Amino acid sequence: MTRHDNHSHSRHQSTDPDVAPNEHFGGSTSSGGHGPGGHDKHEGHSPEMFRDRLWVSLIVTVPILYFSDQIQEWFGFASVTFSGMTWVIPVLASFLFLYAGSVFLKGGLAELKARQPGMMTLISMAISVAYGYSLAVTFGLDGDPFYWELATLLVVMLLGHWVEMRSVQSASRALDHLAAMVPDTAHRVEADGSIVDVPVADLNDGDRFMVRPGEQVAVDGEVVEGASSMNEAFLTGESRPVSKTSGDEIVAGAVNGEGALIAVITRTGDATTLSQIMRLVEEAQASRSRFQVLADRAAFWLTIIAIGVSVPTLIAWLTFGSSGATFAVSRAVTVLVIACPHALGLAIPLVNMNATSISARNGILVRNREAFERGRGLTFVAFDKTGTLTEGRFVLSAITVSGLSETEAIGAAAALERASEHPLAVAITEAAGERAIDVPQGLDVTAIPGQGLMGRVDGRMLRVGRPQWVRELGVAMPGPLEEALREADRRGESAIVMMDDHRALAVIGLADRVRESARDAVRGLQAIGVVPIMITGDAEAVARTVAEDLGIDRYYARILPQDKARIIHEIKEAGPVGFVGDGINDAPALLEADLGVAIGAGTNVAIESADLVLVDDDPADVVRAIRLSKATSRKMRQNLAWATGYNTVAIPLAAGVAAPAGILLSPAVGALLMSLSTVIVAFNAMLLRRIDIS
Repeated sequence: MTRHDNHSHSRHQSTDPDVAPNEHFGGSTSSGGHGPGGHDKHEGHSPEMFRDRLWVSLIVTVPILYFSDQIQEWFGFASVTFSGMTWVIPVLASFLFLYAGSVFLKGGLAELKARQPGMMTLISMAISVAYGYSLAVTFGLDGDPFYWELATLLVVMLLGHWVEMRSVQSASRALDHLAAMVPDTAHRVEADGSIVDVPVADLNDGDRFMVRPGEQVAVDGEVVEGASSMNEAFLTGESRPVSKTSGDEIVAGAVNGEGALIAVITRTGDATTLSQIMRLVEEAQASRSRFQVLADRAAFWLTIIAIGVSVPTLIAWLTFGSSGATFAVSRAVTVLVIACPHALGLAIPLVNMNATSISARNGILVRNREAFERGRGLTFVAFDKTGTLTEGRFVLSAITVSGLSETEAIGAAAALERASEHPLAVAITEAAGERAIDVPQGLDVTAIPGQGLMGRVDGRMLRVGRPQWVRELGVAMPGPLEEALREADRRGESAIVMMDDHRALAVIGLADRVRESARDAVRGLQAIGVVPIMITGDAEAVARTVAEDLGIDRYYARILPQDKARIIHEIKEAGPVGFVGDGINDAPALLEADLGVAIGAGTNVAIESADLVLVDDDPADVVRAIRLSKATSRKMRQNLAWATGYNTVAIPLAAGVAAPAGILLSPAVGALLMSLSTVIVAFNAMLLRRIDIS
């Protein structure tokens, strides 16, 4: 057992004063606010709106291109001529500026009012400069208009917004899918046994309701009649049907199998498991991360830089260039367009949304998106023992007999113990059932306070109880049984002895069963270079046995609940640490850890204190969460590198630094490249779905 006496800081929560609390889905207003929850949400923006404006703009753009002198020159054709044709392009372009451009103009004004100039500001400036200059040329200013560039720029920008909003919408439908799992009505069982269909909102705790074969469960409840199986894949990620019978819990959203069930309601409305999951998903989607704050700041400064570069570009080409005002304005407009921080605005949110969706499908609920960032760098993962690494219930672990067979010993012990509700007694009766042992009838069974039980089994007076009872009664203890007691004590197991009036007949060892998945968790952590640690309030012997069974080299025994957080604090000095627990007493440790992980069957207090919730009570999900965290962090870094790196090259090219070499970007090409950059970021985020975290 290893201990540390060092100290470190607690987990830091983001308290950045520059971050507005009402910013949208993970991006900032500086990235355009066109995602759910941003400015556009309040202005009625949607993928459908951008799609409709895109189609109208495309139709209007066709004649603008057809009548454009430059397009005719490039493609070697001459348009039809008619009286007043010189006004066709200005009129159509004016319509486009007002119809398609109004989306961006309103967004730009909203950003300026919020003192957060961003993507909409840049687009607004670009189209306003292009339109204003072109209109001035139409009314006599010497130069070439930008009408066809303005039209194509608006089309490309609308296309980019439509594609992006569709990507965001498809990545954030988790809540819609969850909400769709709950039926609108339920079959309430009345006091007289009749069944009435009522709205789910009319159900109350304690009401009885029926779930017919093939139906989804409307509320959480406990089965009181019937037997069936249920698909709880939405909750656990496991599609294998789960058997349900009297006394078992059923949860809203699960799909019933072959049998009808009658259950009593235990939770309704916001208290149901599904509603709590929806709240966790919603909180995760709204939460922000360190990477997102970095992206928001980069987008803000990119906007400032773009404006700061475009104006000097215009002045420089007007002053020192020989290509005229049209060329100078073209350079300034292209700088504004190509610098739009679309990619930066979506670099982190799309990765987060995909990661949240992937984790939910794997039975891992994310309460705090920073979990993805903190989880990638963990050095240690500490586990609470009872209920986390173990099942939290006793099972028969060993039996040593003298003068009878193991089957006879278990059957006789169960004959006496099945009258008791003590956890050790329950373990023995369950062991008899698992081994299909025919348990004889126990007669005249009497409880001896502080000792155990005695009674007659098959005409023989037997006793089962504490090992000390053997010595107090003075009955003989055969050598093999003495050794079995010593071994049970060494392993920290609870041992009971069965005896008759003359000698001990069997020693039965009982222990908290280790979860099979806990072994997978430990092996998985070790495989990725993370050190597993166990923290328990149990005795040294118990802790040592479980640690040896699981292959954990480092553990802490006899730790009081209030000391768990202190232990985590000490471990953190050697590196980032995650903590996995399920009880109320684990809440401080979950908060102290760099990454807090709650077992889903645990208490609400533990869940509320955690960053991740393992719905399926599977410790091995911790390994999956860490793998996903590493992959998520990698995608975030890739997207940030691309979005910022792209602009360091694109902005100088847009300003015309490579013009002497014949490399020029028109405003429309700049818009195309900007949108392409955004699509690359979105595609890279979607690739996260192909990563295997199992």
